[in-house]
Amino acid sequence: MGNLCTCFSPKTPVKTKKPTKRLQGNPQTAPNSSNRWTRIRSTRKEFKDNHDELIREQALAAAIMFRQHQQQNGSASGSFPFDRSVSLRYPNGSGSKKTQLPRSSSSRARSLTDPLLQPHQLVNQDIKLDDLETNHFVLVHGGGFGAWCWYKTIALLEEGGFKVTAVDLTGSGIHSSDTNGITSLSQYVKPLTDFLDKLADGDKTILVGHDFGGACISYAMELFPHKVSKAIFVAAAMLTNGQSTLDMFSQKAGSSDLMQQAQLFVYANGNNHPPTAINLDKSLFRDLLFNQSPGKDVALASVSIRPIPFAPVLEKLTLSELKYGTVRRFYIQTPEDNAIPITLQESMINSSPPEKVFLLKGADHSPFFSKPQALHKLLVEISKIPST
Repeated sequence: MGNLCTCFSPKTPVKTKKPTKRLQGNPQTAPNSSNRWTRIRSTRKEFKDNHDELIREQALAAAIMFRQHQQQNGSASGSFPFDRSVSLRYPNGSGSKKTQLPRSSSSRARSLTDPLLQPHQLVNQDIKLDDLETNHFVLVHGGGFGAWCWYKTIALLEEGGFKVTAVDLTGSGIHSSDTNGITSLSQYVKPLTDFLDKLADGDKTILVGHDFGGACISYAMELFPHKVSKAIFVAAAMLTNGQSTLDMFSQKAGSSDLMQQAQLFVYANGNNHPPTAINLDKSLFRDLLFNQSPGKDVALASVSIRPIPFAPVLEKLTLSELKYGTVRRFYIQTPEDNAIPITLQESMINSSPPEKVFLLKGADHSPFFSKPQALHKLLVEISKIPST
């Protein structure tokens, strides 16, 4: 994550919210308790069915991902980016209700503003994909994350007929490179720039960048402005010309003790040389990155997040009005974010105003986990915004 380099800023504690406990109903303490309890049990059964269906889909996606990973490791180099858009296509009627997996043990109460729905219920029926400038989303993860973090977003978008590509940047996800060997931003974003370079002339994409992925899509926009219809920054580093990610986040009035505590620098070249990567203390994951996210997604992240390369966050971007400046930009704010606080997001927006700003209420730093349905709706809405 780009903001992980704010270790040089003064410490300021960040308040975190306590998890909400689920309230248990008592059918014997209210009038008409029999009918009410019947409704409660019916609602819980519907929730369980929907919840179990989602877990089955996740398990299927993980199985396919593992199989393709094995096939990929059989190649000569094993360093090609992995396209999750293939791994997350689910056949109709997959799985049997007789073999349901156990429900998540997470005690987090599901937000009423982001209900658990099936993907086909979330896609606007009036969308005409042929009328869009492009229906191809390219999802770019943040520092330490990988293409795996978009699994819910991929499923929802593909159910709506969109084309989706999620890349693993160098040394991320299942990309085989050693993070400590990454010495430049161009090396780090090569899987993304290679993908855009191979697109046919006339093909356009909607780039979506999360966290440090915002700097990565900005770099790609400067190289391939004619292949990017829109750029969407999701709780992301949105830099100006001549800035590095470190520069932007060092402007913060104060860095949280939580952020500084979570950073574990790696000195692969020796203590007398600059850090080569940053690890995160997994005991602080939830409070820092996933304070509103389900427990099962925190568990997924804890076994999937890799070190963040240090050199790319030091590199200053060259962004011109003739290239980067011609791409339409949109920003999605995450108000419950403890990693990139809303005040820092607003500072970036004010420094380089995008075309439109959206507020994703209740979202933490990882809205693809904490608010997947609401995030999906915003992505679709942005894809429909016509040229002015």
